[in-house]
Amino acid sequence: MTKPAQSAQLQRLLSVMARLRDPERGCEWDLAQDFKSIAPYTIEEAYEVSDAIERADMDELKSELGDLLLQVVFHSQMAQEAELFTFDDVAKAISDKMESRHPHIFGVESGTMDATRWEDLKAAERVGTGSTSAMDGVAGALPALMRSEKLQKRAARVGFEWQDLRGPKAKLAEELAELDEATEEERLIEAGDVLFVAVNIVRRYGVDAEQALKAANSKFERRFRRMEELAILDGAEFEKLSLDEQESYWQRVKKSEKAA
Repeated sequence: MTKPAQSAQLQRLLSVMARLRDPERGCEWDLAQDFKSIAPYTIEEAYEVSDAIERADMDELKSELGDLLLQVVFHSQMAQEAELFTFDDVAKAISDKMESRHPHIFGVESGTMDATRWEDLKAAERVGTGSTSAMDGVAGALPALMRSEKLQKRAARVGFEWQDLRGPKAKLAEELAELDEATEEERLIEAGDVLFVAVNIVRRYGVDAEQALKAANSKFERRFRRMEELAILDGAEFEKLSLDEQESYWQRVKKSEKAA
């Protein structure tokens, strides 16, 4: 495999985006966009990168990484037009950040990198930018489970954490009882409290809540589809079966998975 002309292709991409945003010769759709209108596409492309990785589809990953890079270039082009910053500024900022967060590689410090050291370096950066709260810097647009875990980790770093699992497990029982007793107006808040504590418990087991729920979703979907297939093979309409009959298919699928 020949080494790609990376700088040439990057310059080509930057030129393509500049042309698309040209006020006189550009694309009407691209010209109509702004940071807010493009943001949902940026998030979507990041998820599509993740999906390609989950499916181990490297050809698709190459394509999706290109789509994600386009989002960075798009935002940078709009920022350049507004005289805010350029793509080079973006590249410089992340290079500076990576060097400062790896002092044992690019500096004179010794040791190795781990989660604690990484968080310590990030915390020092936040202080340097005027941060006053442990909660500062946790993006509001993160998926709710992921943001919940990050908020809890920040709180734990400053000592706001149960000593062991007995605390959050007791709290979960308490929150479930409150949800059971909640009025219709209160249910949203109480349901959120249940999920928040559940994330805490999962986190204490060292499990990523977002990944855990993704795995559970995939498992449920896989089993449900197989239940429907078995019902068809038996000449039955799944939606017309009783709950007990549907449950029997669920157990058959579980048993077959364990035997595989």
